[in-house]
Amino acid sequence: MSSSVRPTTIVLATLGALTTGFLAYAVYFDHKRRTDPEFRKNLKRESKRIAKVAKEEAEAQGAKQKRQIREAVTEAIEEGFPTNVEEKEAYFMNEVGHGEVLCQNESTHIEAGLCFYKALKVYPQPGDLITIYDKTVPKPVLDIVAEMVAFDGSIPVGSFGGGPGSDAGGSIGAVDD
Repeated sequence: MSSSVRPTTIVLATLGALTTGFLAYAVYFDHKRRTDPEFRKNLKRESKRIAKVAKEEAEAQGAKQKRQIREAVTEAIEEGFPTNVEEKEAYFMNEVGHGEVLCQNESTHIEAGLCFYKALKVYPQPGDLITIYDKTVPKPVLDIVAEMVAFDGSIPVGSFGGGPGSDAGGSIGAVDD
């Protein structure tokens, strides 16, 4: 009679050994963290280094986004905007619709902001439209639109994102980065 080892026994023994090894490492790491000052310093140093790298990446991304926004606004201004009332209305509806679609995807927020900026550019009452944007457009896209308006400076909007009754006077165009 031969006795064979069942596969489930092998699997259970392997899982038990892996679990025991993991728990032993966790206990070792915790002991080292609590008792070894050099180990704690290294952990703290590594944590600070990671935070610094993340901060630098965020700053670089912010600078890149500002550059993209400025390029997009400059390009839109160079393309020009319709002057006829019917063309303005069709252009406005097209840009707002396109912007709403682009808002759904986080990777196209700058393009969505550009669409809303273009619509704002041809709208007869920009301040009223900004109040509507404030209620309907996602905040990241609204911030991009605000940067575009600030860069352009030719849109008379009063207070951007202040909402009704806001006493933050002045024009967004006066803001300089």
